[in-house]
This record gives sequence, structure tokens and C-alpha cells, in this order.
Amino acid sequence: MIPFFKTKKRNRRAAEREHVLDVRLRATQSRAARLRVAGVSLGALLAVATIALIGWRGGKFLLDRLVYENDAFAIQQIEVRTDGVLTTEIIRRWAGVRSGDNLMALDLMRVKRALEEQPPVQFVAIERMLPHTLKVTVTERDPVAQAMVSQTMPDGHVEQAIFDFDADGFPMRPLDPSWRTAPPAPNETLPILVGVAASDVAPGRQIESAQIRAALRLIAEFDHSPMMGFADLQRVNVALPEILQATTSQGAQITFSLNHFDTQLRRWRLIYDQYQRWGRAITSADLSISNNVPVRWAALNGVPPPAPKPAAPHRTKRKNV
Repeated sequence: MIPFFKTKKRNRRAAEREHVLDVRLRATQSRAARLRVAGVSLGALLAVATIALIGWRGGKFLLDRLVYENDAFAIQQIEVRTDGVLTTEIIRRWAGVRSGDNLMALDLMRVKRALEEQPPVQFVAIERMLPHTLKVTVTERDPVAQAMVSQTMPDGHVEQAIFDFDADGFPMRPLDPSWRTAPPAPNETLPILVGVAASDVAPGRQIESAQIRAALRLIAEFDHSPMMGFADLQRVNVALPEILQATTSQGAQITFSLNHFDTQLRRWRLIYDQYQRWGRAITSADLSISNNVPVRWAALNGVPPPAPKPAAPHRTKRKNV
């Protein structure tokens, strides 16, 4: 006969084994369920990704065939408008656009950057006109002064280079004659800036020199000042610190400070009128001094009259096709 306590011990061990087996079974079932859920989720994700990829590639294919490679949007006309003298041919060459290119696939910002990188061009507007026309509107830089700059070449010799400057201080080389719709007028001359260093000039980059910027402002304001028509600025020396020394075509030397040109030009006109009444011509005046203006003069009959200056041409937009 088996003792009671041994039977009880065996029953307890059997119960413990059954509990362990039950826990293991539930863990196995839970792990299997998680794997099934993970597999279903991964399959769904792959299916969605595959559908999205097919849709994207299919959409791109349709977009290319229907739009970007469609001959219905081939450029047949490039309409160019400019307010200056550049020819249609040179503007098209700089733009890098040809007839037959797809109008919708064209990168308008690339065309705009390519044109505005050219020193004679100030601003460009590009517009698509469906289905076949590209419209290009160009604003050109208008030169107001010129300078001859000594440049040291790689082989060591020094070469003289001519640069034009617009009123905002952007330098550019004079236009190639083949780029112009018409040659410049024979008497169309620009004031000369004297004392411009090669380090001051970088085509396409605005001048940083305060002296040169001030000289360009002086030239621009002179054309709308009371002295316009009574004298003209032939040269402006920018090499002297804190002042500008202008020379007129009559040989007079007029000194300016770097600011308040409108006030200085009005004072010049007042002095000019007074000396005209006295029968005298100004040979030098220092307008940079505010309290007293040192003036030198000569007899009026010994000074040649100012050379007639051609009026600035009115720049109207020109349409080329």
C-alpha cells in the first residue's frame, strides 16, 4: 500500500508539469499569432509599396508621353522683347532654347539664370504661352560711364581693357558690334572714370568702391540737374580720397564731396549764372566746401562753348520674333 503523502506529492508534481506545458503552449500560440500578424502587415505594406511604385512609374510614363515628350507642346515661336539694343539672335543663344524643344519640359529658371548671368542683362522674365510659344522679356543695363583699366595678363604683360558701368555699379565690356541691332551714334560718348583699379572691376559683380559708386550717382544726377545743357561731364577722377574731381569738355575742374549732389549741382548753377552775368567763365570750383566756394575764372570769350550733348535715347521695348 502506497503511503498517502507519496500520492499527494506525485499529484502535485503532475499538476506542476501540466501548468508548465500549458504556459509553454500559450506562449507558442501567442508567438505564432504575432508572426501571422507581422506577416500579414508586411505583406500589406509590400503590396501598398508595389501599387504606389507602379502608380508613380505609370503616372510618370503617362506624363512624359502626354506632356513632356508630346510634340503638341514643341516650341514653334520664341518671342523676345527687349528695352535695349541686343539682337534676338544673341538673346536666344544665351538662353539656350531652340525651336522644337518641349515647352512644358523647359526649365524656366535655368533660362532666366542663363540670361541674367550675362553682364549686359539686368532682368529677365520668362513665360510659357501654350501651346507653342515661349515669351522672353529682357531689361538691359544702360551704361552711364566708361573706364580704361590696366590688367596684368597671365604671361606678365599689362593690357588696357575698357569697361562700361551702369548706374547701379555693374561693370561690363562694351557690346560686341554683332550683338547690336544698330551701331552707336558717332557722338554718343560716355563720361570717363579716371583712377579705377583692376581690383575694383569684376564683370557681373556690383562695384564695392564708395568712390566709384558716388561718381556713378553724380553722373546720373547731373543728367537731370540745372547744369544739364550748360556744361557736360567729360571725366571724373575717383582716385582722390573723399572727393570727386570732374572735368568738363570746356576744361573746367569741379570738385564734389561724395554726398548731396543735388545741392552741389544747384550751387554750381547759381555760381555759373552769376559769372555769366559778369562775362566770366568758371575754370575751377570746389563745391565740396559748404561755407565758401573757391572759384577760379577766365574771360568768357576765351572759353569755348559747351559741345552739344545728344539727348539720351528713349528706350522703348522692341519686339522680335
